[in-house]
Amino acid sequence: MREVLEEIQEWTAAGDGVALATVVETWGSSPRPLGSKMVVSSSGKMAGSVSNGCIEGDVFQEAQKVLKAGQGRLVPYGVADDVAFEVGLACGGHVEVMIQPVTPEHLRLIKLIESERPAELRTNLVTGEVQLLERAPTSDQPARDGDWFVEPHGRAPHMVIIGAIHIAIPLHRMAKLMGYRVTVADARAKFATAERFPEADEILVSWPDEALAGITLDRSTYVVILTHDPKFDLPALRSVLGKDLGYIGAIGSRKTNQNRFDALRDEGFTEQQLARVHGPIGLDLGGRGAEETALGIIAEITASRFGGSGVSMREARRTSPA
Repeated sequence: MREVLEEIQEWTAAGDGVALATVVETWGSSPRPLGSKMVVSSSGKMAGSVSNGCIEGDVFQEAQKVLKAGQGRLVPYGVADDVAFEVGLACGGHVEVMIQPVTPEHLRLIKLIESERPAELRTNLVTGEVQLLERAPTSDQPARDGDWFVEPHGRAPHMVIIGAIHIAIPLHRMAKLMGYRVTVADARAKFATAERFPEADEILVSWPDEALAGITLDRSTYVVILTHDPKFDLPALRSVLGKDLGYIGAIGSRKTNQNRFDALRDEGFTEQQLARVHGPIGLDLGGRGAEETALGIIAEITASRFGGSGVSMREARRTSPA
């Protein structure tokens, strides 16, 4: 919903009818994941994407019909349909798109998202009924549940970078590009500056445990520890181990991480807790520069967040069903 939030608000405020299209099922080489959204206004505006351009033209036309009828409908697109080749899914992909008028529940969800309050949106794909439950989502990803499509809406993803070192500079920029709220924390004031981190939402000049004590730590939080110094690393790890976070990563060699883990074991932390730490951090992309290292870190976080394997798509195809 975040990707089309501003358009829904603007168009409804202007008096336009607005239709919301959501990808609710995918098979094969579908170009966009579950939950991808596109909005269409009665005056002819559109935003977002459900297929990276393959079927948007047809979805636009269906959305206009939905707005006129005032009733949502589930629209399949796949190679078995005569229209599939015309709309661009001749490569074998199949998607189902729920197209419905924006409801009061959708508008209320937008308010909850803006106030960072968790919620779960449930849409009945047969009747079009929409339910909004104000509660912490039970999952991170949208999914089908019988006739219902369930979309979790937690807080916006928040990356907390501990250690304002050189690698943190490209990492904070990549994180912002990926839609994260970014906090950079370092006790060394000469490193943690707005000049070095112009795109950070928050810069904290404080020790890691002090910084993390003032931050909400939950599944929407992704903590990256880059300090490579026990007097910073260990307080940071003590603060996050045992918490159910989206990601914990710590830079350093295997030997460095083993030393950290040995010290934390002596303090009573369990193997299960230590296993949550990605260390050495990041995917092995071969490069050794700051930008390549940052790219490897953001790639690993992305794979962890969305359940990716981290292998190349070519290799993944060899083990995945067609």
